[in-house]
Amino acid sequence: MSKQVQAIRGMNDCLPQDTGVWQYLEQVLRQTVASYGYQEIRFPIVEMTDLFKRSIGEVTDIVEKEMYTFIDRNGDSLTLRPEGTACCVRAGNQHGLLYNQEQRLWYMGPMFRHERPQKGRYRQFHQFGLEAFGIASADIDAEVIVLTARLWQQLGLSGHVRLQLNTLGSPEARQHYRAALVEYLAAHDDQLDEDSKRRLHSNPLRILDSKNPDLAELLAAAPRLADYLDHESAEHFAELQQRLTAAGIEFEVNPRLVRGLDYYNKTVFEWVTDSLGAQGTVCAGGRYDGLVEQLGGKSCPAVGFAMGIERLVLLLQTLELAPELPSQADWYLMAVGLDAELGMIPVAEQLRSAFPQKRMMQHCGGGSMKKQFKKADKSGAELALVLGGDELERGCITIKWLRSDKPQRTIPLADLVSELQQN
Repeated sequence: MSKQVQAIRGMNDCLPQDTGVWQYLEQVLRQTVASYGYQEIRFPIVEMTDLFKRSIGEVTDIVEKEMYTFIDRNGDSLTLRPEGTACCVRAGNQHGLLYNQEQRLWYMGPMFRHERPQKGRYRQFHQFGLEAFGIASADIDAEVIVLTARLWQQLGLSGHVRLQLNTLGSPEARQHYRAALVEYLAAHDDQLDEDSKRRLHSNPLRILDSKNPDLAELLAAAPRLADYLDHESAEHFAELQQRLTAAGIEFEVNPRLVRGLDYYNKTVFEWVTDSLGAQGTVCAGGRYDGLVEQLGGKSCPAVGFAMGIERLVLLLQTLELAPELPSQADWYLMAVGLDAELGMIPVAEQLRSAFPQKRMMQHCGGGSMKKQFKKADKSGAELALVLGGDELERGCITIKWLRSDKPQRTIPLADLVSELQQN
């Protein structure tokens, strides 16, 4: 016997017993964003590597360690997309959607990062993302966050997630802060771990997000970005907080929240939970006003977020908020004998046309009536429609209810649709 081929580590199958939760979550996501006027956009899984180097930043963990990059037959460097915002901006620029326009867009699909697989973190994972372009004021930041709060409400998660906010200010303000932070950290170089030393001159703000408990006291005493904010960013952040308070949304200002991507400015936020252990962030985003221009477009303000589908599915399952899976079929159609099987085909298609919302499974593979009823019961169907040799000769069909005590009935085939409509 040849060796079985296994899935790639960190790239998981989604089996039938789980797809119902995925479909439920995806449906809630689609309905929620549609109620705010957002439209779906789809873009390729593979992009030019330069897109992510220019947007995410060459000294980020994603670009340095995690991207799936390869050279294709034309000699081009291509990358499986590690996130969606850069792809959305590229598509918007390429197709003229962004300049002097407002766009509210969403997308959903697989992303790829070569990380150490663990519960809630995979090498192929699925994200739902939302981006709003062309609006510079804080009201759109607030709308994006209010939308996520409504989503948690729809999913029953409101009491299990909390909102953290920060502002990164303008690029100029951040440069002044960066210099002060580097000076402070360099003076305590002997206390830094190897990862922080590597980031000290390339991406020092990411040190603030370190999970190393040995650095907690050092980072708590570090200069605060809030003390270097420009006036416009401070006003923007104050207005955002005012609008969230008016919407009844509780939040915590976290001055160490910086996000891992270089393109953010002003608002950054995360929704976090204590119900998933180390993988506590379920949604993250912020404003990135310079990215459209950075990727070759005209200047265009933007704000958005992304959330991991696997992590949300895990949260729903952990909290036992996932809906019950539907049965495999609503109605099970069975026939005994070749003539009856042939006669059942047009009946089945007539019923599918008359009842498009019903899931109808037609028995295949032959077998006795007893065997067919066992399969009907296993499918979870509420009723069985039976066409045997006797029924076929008389132009009749038998309706047998499988989950209730309604009496079995044999009726003319011509009356089947109207009978089922009444029941």
